[in-house]
Order: sequence, then structure tokens, then C-alpha cells
Amino acid sequence: MDIDVITLFPELFRSPLAVSIVGRAQGKGLVAVRAHDLRQWADDARGTVDDTPFGGGGGMVLMPEPLKRGVEAVKGDHGDGKVILLAPDGERLTQQIANELSLEKHLILICGHYRGVDERFRARYVDKEISIGDYVLTGGELPALVLVDALVRLIPGVLGNFESAMEDSFQDGMLDCPWYTRPQVFEGEAVPQVLVSGNHAQIRKWRRQQALERTRTRRPDMV
Repeated sequence: MDIDVITLFPELFRSPLAVSIVGRAQGKGLVAVRAHDLRQWADDARGTVDDTPFGGGGGMVLMPEPLKRGVEAVKGDHGDGKVILLAPDGERLTQQIANELSLEKHLILICGHYRGVDERFRARYVDKEISIGDYVLTGGELPALVLVDALVRLIPGVLGNFESAMEDSFQDGMLDCPWYTRPQVFEGEAVPQVLVSGNHAQIRKWRRQQALERTRTRRPDMV
């Protein structure tokens, strides 16, 4: 998978993309994530990519021309791809959306900033708009990193055990069950006996029941 990110702050991506699972996935050649500075496609030497909104109001709006040139340049260098705008009024990111997008060959992520992005660019060049929650951040950079992380771990070969990703919370419409590890007794509390019984059928049944109960308690809207 190829992921190109168009942003005002490419330096925000260097460290997070170089470590942990995403960093290892890139090292294996399973994914390539590139952050591009939007200002390189500005019209002037100052790198102006935003302006005041028509009709007045606070904040600045990202101009459509630099964004268009950026998308066209990335597609010219790395092939056609689905353009995704990270914006607070986009569709809420879910595990199902992450599953679907992980099958794409090329994604182009646009990081909104300031007051937002010119609506004409959104209507003509954006294929999908995604939000990571009902709150506003200073820009789309952190949401883009969240999306990249959610997608990369679903690519076969990225995790040591791909099946573990398919058993995560939300994959089957429920939250995950409780998990335990050594020591078997911690501060006087032992792990549930069924987990050390060796009866794998009973363990699967217990985990399913626990997942359902946790979902009912914490996220009744999912039941």
C-alpha cells in the first residue's frame, strides 16, 4: 500500500511513522507512507496556501489551487489513488471503514487546517471525508496518523499473527474480552480458572460471553 499525506506540517509525521508497527511495516516494504509539504505547490515564494474567508468570519481557509496541484502531482508520481480529507465534519471513522480502506492500493490524505478547506476543492477532488470523533483539533495531522495506524495493522504480514487483528474490538460488532498474562496470581487475585483449564472450546465460549457482557455494559448502543 502507498499512502501520501499532504500537510502543512510534514515534520509531525517523521517520528511516529518511523517507529513501532508502522515503522517495521515500512521496513518490510509492505507500506510506503510519504508526507508532502503543501507549501511547495503555492503560487508565491512565501508559500501562501490559505486566505481569509469570503463573507467574513474568523480563521483562514486553505486555498483550492495548491491542494489541486498537490493531488495532481502525487497522482502523477505514484499513480491514481483515493483522496481522503481529514475533517471534523467527515464520516466517523469505524473499524469497518478501516477494513475497507486497508484494501486500497493508494490513498492520498489531505490534512485540513485553520478554518477548513475551500468547499470547491472538497466537492471536486475529495473521494471520502473522515473524522476521528466529535471534537475539533488544530489540524488533520493527528487524525491522519490515527487513520494510517488503523489501516497499516490490517495489511497482511504487518502483524506477526494477522488473525489477532481480526479478533480485535469492533471486528465482530462487539468490544474485546478481558485478557490476562503472567503472573497467574496478582495481589491475591487469580486469573479465571477457565483460562488455565486447557479446554479451548470452553475458553472460546467464555471469551465470547465476556465480550458480549462488556459490550452491553460499556457500549449498549452496539448491542
